[in-house]
Amino acid sequence: QVQLVESGGDSVQAGGSLRLSCAASGIIFSIRGMGWYRQAPGKQRELVARITRDGSTTNADSVKGRFTISRDNAKNTVHLQMNSLKPEDTAVYYCNANVKTTGLLWGDYWGQGTQVTVSS
Repeated sequence: QVQLVESGGDSVQAGGSLRLSCAASGIIFSIRGMGWYRQAPGKQRELVARITRDGSTTNADSVKGRFTISRDNAKNTVHLQMNSLKPEDTAVYYCNANVKTTGLLWGDYWGQGTQVTVSS
């Protein structure tokens, strides 16, 4: 079994910053891509940022220049530094990871989500 646990969600004013963290635990042999997605009320879940094992990143256009994704392969963690937050960034943020686990099988895993609320 693999668990992803997010932390760092909070309520902030526009222009503020937050740092989200996600730790993967359980039976883990390797992790390929890790990423952050978000879902606002009444909207579909969308990609925020992803990072490969070797550090290559992909960011949604809406967060380029404001959000930075990073990871620590030794600790099986991924982080999202969010600066210059806007009210439209308000959403539940989910961590995702592609993990090689029991039986040497790859699977996609999700965290439970952490709420980010940005007020104007």
